[in-house]
Amino acid sequence: MNSTVTGKLTPYRIISGIILAILTVFLVFPLYWIFTGSVKTAADINTPTPQWFPTNPTWANYEKLFSNPAGLWLFNTIFIAVVAMLLTCITASMAGYVLAKKRFYGKAFIFSAIICAMALPKQVILIPLLKEMSALHLHDTLWAVILPTVGWPFGVFLMKQFSEGIPNEMLEAARIDGAGEVRTFVQIILPMVKPGIGALAIFTFITAWNDYFMQLIMLTKNTSLTISLGIANLQAEMATDFGLIMAGAAVAAIPILAVFLMFQKYFTQGIAMGAVKG
Repeated sequence: MNSTVTGKLTPYRIISGIILAILTVFLVFPLYWIFTGSVKTAADINTPTPQWFPTNPTWANYEKLFSNPAGLWLFNTIFIAVVAMLLTCITASMAGYVLAKKRFYGKAFIFSAIICAMALPKQVILIPLLKEMSALHLHDTLWAVILPTVGWPFGVFLMKQFSEGIPNEMLEAARIDGAGEVRTFVQIILPMVKPGIGALAIFTFITAWNDYFMQLIMLTKNTSLTISLGIANLQAEMATDFGLIMAGAAVAAIPILAVFLMFQKYFTQGIAMGAVKG
């Protein structure tokens, strides 16, 4: 009976399916246009009548792109995003666990400061960050973009919410069994907050990858540029070469799609659990 009711088509389901299909087309079409445009010739791109499918596919745009230091730009961007993602997940999960399950003086003040930091626009703290990176002799290095991301207040807040759901009885049982803090954190805490870490990994990777403003301020040398800054420079130098620009945009989009597909299960679990906890 339940299976019959579940599989029954209703006007609501039909309308919902049509709306979702239309929204999917609108959301996917820009990606489709970028990827197909990246393998089109200049004549096909600039034709008055749009070509929905590439008639003469070519890899010339990618060859031209990587004749520039695009390979180095891509490596810089991947390095920034991956290292920032790993360090943020580690530090945020540790800080979130401490704020959720440990008692110490000033705990409420520290958490309040984190909440206030979440409300600050990045433009407000950009000058202090720039001076700090310059004082540490890290300006115009990839670490100048990575380190400010590691202290992301949202990550600490998110992992604190997940850590609060861990039963205290499990932690007490671990202490009785003689487990230290490191063993407890690695063997008990991390597996239980894995959905939160997955969601945070996606958020951090995308934020570090697309943080154009921070990259623009912190990086100036051509060898330190990211793929976003490199594409912006190509747009300024070759404003009419749309095939080259689309090839750069396609290269920039592929890692984000790959990371999302890898962590999709944890991302959806994390969002669902976070909504229930909220």
